[in-house]
Amino acid sequence: MGKEKLSQKPVRLPFDESTPLSDRLSESCTDIRALFQNTADVIIKYAEISGIKISVMTCEGMVSKSDLANLIYRPLIAYAPSDCKNGKELLESIASKLLIAEEQKQTYTVGETAQLIMSGFAVILADGADFALGIGVQGYEHRMVEEPSTHINLRASREGFIELIRTNMSMVRRRMKSPTLVMNMIKVGSRSNTDVCICYLSDRADKKMVTEITGRLKSLPLSTILCSDYLQAFLEKSGGTVFAQVTLTERPDTFVSKLYEGRVGIIVDGTPFALIVPGLFIENFHTMDDYTHHPYFSAFVRALRFIAFLLAAFLPGLYVALCNFNPELFRTPLLLNVYSSIQTTAYPVFAECLIMYILYEIMREAGLRLPKSVGHAVSIVGGLVIGEITVTAGLMSAPVVLIIAATGLCSFAVPDLYETCMILRLMFILAGGVFGLFGITVAATVVLLRLCAKSSYGIPYLAPFAPTTLKSIIRDSFYRRNWQALTNSDITVSELSKSVGSERNDIENE
Repeated sequence: MGKEKLSQKPVRLPFDESTPLSDRLSESCTDIRALFQNTADVIIKYAEISGIKISVMTCEGMVSKSDLANLIYRPLIAYAPSDCKNGKELLESIASKLLIAEEQKQTYTVGETAQLIMSGFAVILADGADFALGIGVQGYEHRMVEEPSTHINLRASREGFIELIRTNMSMVRRRMKSPTLVMNMIKVGSRSNTDVCICYLSDRADKKMVTEITGRLKSLPLSTILCSDYLQAFLEKSGGTVFAQVTLTERPDTFVSKLYEGRVGIIVDGTPFALIVPGLFIENFHTMDDYTHHPYFSAFVRALRFIAFLLAAFLPGLYVALCNFNPELFRTPLLLNVYSSIQTTAYPVFAECLIMYILYEIMREAGLRLPKSVGHAVSIVGGLVIGEITVTAGLMSAPVVLIIAATGLCSFAVPDLYETCMILRLMFILAGGVFGLFGITVAATVVLLRLCAKSSYGIPYLAPFAPTTLKSIIRDSFYRRNWQALTNSDITVSELSKSVGSERNDIENE
């Protein structure tokens, strides 16, 4: 007699995120509950359709209750198909015959199902189906679209990015209604699973650059992504200078304009600041208002910003170097005033500049972190105590207080370079105090050489000046041509590494 085969219940694998969903509703719900460790914000509602048991799983606070009631509960209650024999056929019928929402996804593992629940989906499971149907009904609380807190403009748009990635993507699409605008969504962070959108124009951006940026983002070793700055360090080359190779912007119009230049934009869920790759040095002195004013006025304002940057970085160090090593370079009336102020103070000029520089940065940081209701106290203390009393008491000289205050004011004229100015200012104060004008010259030369050697994804950081790209310099650098000329001389960022000869030929052909 042959041995009779006994039917055995399949043994469940050890539970983890890759565990497949069971065709038994109770087991699937138990596994998902176990993955969430019975957290209180995961809600399960049970129901029955045509004799088949189903459950709807949501995460409290991540879904819109009105959409959940109108798009999920009411259609499911009214839906009673007679041709569905099991849960698998029921879910397939719901997915194909009911127009519930635009976002519908099927998941087959416990981990994928949990990700949908945490992303604001309503997940439907049915007894007899080994997969789940996720329906997007996101509706969490968020900040309304308002004017950006940084990069303030007079005539340009007053809309700024917010913390919701979908809203930010819609603002970009509204300004660039082109089928070549590509938005690729990926998840970054092994624990946070943060949504990151890579934006580019397929007919403008360099394909190799897009592939490299996408590869870097997908291979990030970070477990949690809380803001876009987490990604910036991995998009830049290590060991670079204090100048950032990635631009941050809070403005959708600026973001779209950079995409048209052939760059790649990165929008991160949970932060209002988007990344633009690659970033160039000259862009720190450009604003959207420059393209609404007359070209001559825009050129004048851009020159003012560049002068403010130079003063913010070099002025304290130059003052220390001249006072300690080359006082003969001062005019006689100014030299007498400087000498008299030095004689009445308790510290040398080098120590004065360092102390005032540190006090100014402490005061700025305190004003930035304090609540707005008491923030005005910082300005009162800075104006009265540091400004007047220290000079009157002979602790600091008036020229040093004036120079530090002026350089701080100049730093705010170029907000994107404030951190850079802060580091350069300290470096030049130390170089000027120890080595004089020679130290400042050497330090400035080293910084300039590092900038000339710096590149981002094959694009020189000092382009279009080093290497010189005449077409781009004439088109839109410190001087902006009118809109008729800009339209006739279109250029992308990948073309900035062309040779000088080819650019001259392009200009002659125009």
